[in-house]
Amino acid sequence: MRATLIHGTRDIRLEDVPDPTVQRPTDAVVRIVASCVCGSDLWPYRGVREIREPRRMGHELVGIVEEVGSDVRTVTPGDFVIAPFVLSDGTCPNCRNGIFTSCLHAAGWGSDDEHGLLVDGGQGELARVAMADGTLVRAPEVPDDDLVPSLLALSDVMGTGHHAALSAGVGPGQSVVVVGDGAVGLCAVLASKRLGAERVIAMSRHDDRAALARRFGADDVVAARGDDGAEAIREMTGGIGADAVLECVGTKESMQQALDSTRPGGRVGYVGVPAGGPELPIGQLFSSNVTVGGGVAPVRAYLPELLDDVLAGRLDPGPVFDTTFALADVADAYRGMDERRVIKALLRP
Repeated sequence: MRATLIHGTRDIRLEDVPDPTVQRPTDAVVRIVASCVCGSDLWPYRGVREIREPRRMGHELVGIVEEVGSDVRTVTPGDFVIAPFVLSDGTCPNCRNGIFTSCLHAAGWGSDDEHGLLVDGGQGELARVAMADGTLVRAPEVPDDDLVPSLLALSDVMGTGHHAALSAGVGPGQSVVVVGDGAVGLCAVLASKRLGAERVIAMSRHDDRAALARRFGADDVVAARGDDGAEAIREMTGGIGADAVLECVGTKESMQQALDSTRPGGRVGYVGVPAGGPELPIGQLFSSNVTVGGGVAPVRAYLPELLDDVLAGRLDPGPVFDTTFALADVADAYRGMDERRVIKALLRP
């Protein structure tokens, strides 16, 4: 089969690799229908994270089950499944507490599992899925093709935006600011409206992303940053700042922007993958009583609920994929996102 590997800074290649097989009784092999490039994939692509040796890429996928191990009970060949961005067994204490990303047996796409066996990356044609029962979520039926983007969004960005909103305590009647206009930030706008926020303010300096934020429910867009951006937020929220601010970037500047935009006693929900040295200024938190929560989104915990809403037509995160690429053009997909010409690239094998 063909799969995507990164060899170094801005060096993405599609290569022939061995087809995956069932290697343990808890495995499944999935034929990938659609995958995508994540904003976090750009950190190694840009050289922010060192690449010591070639490795598989991709951690978001939907597809059709082709084969299962003898112990797999929840999915069968022919099922359409969604795979969250971390593999988990679903039975350990952390999974039972809903924090599937801290599974005691967790595995990452494109790396070895605890048994030393490769879990294929999501940007390919097939994938061996370890711990299939704990990881995969089955759709009731194979969906129409036009629904695939929305289902793919549930594997990461929609669930991550939802986690930001929950971590910030978003609810009815609240004012919400979203810092970051990438796919996660845009889904955080959608999640905030879904949870009943009264006013959602998206911070965006790009016309296409601002337009999609408004489509997803943003009531206002603020282009200013730093002190000017925080002042603009205060002016729009009675002079005090927003009830909840969702940090969806992962840099020192974006975290400071979030804290400065939150009212005293408000909450920050952060889900941006840390890069560029974000830190928490304890003195500021102490004096303002701002609470900070969040982290790696346990998407597997949210998938059933969000899947029901997508299938019922109540939730449509699919438009976050603004460009589709053939898998053969995966290097172009990375370039498009790196150059901010593409919000989120969908890959079709």
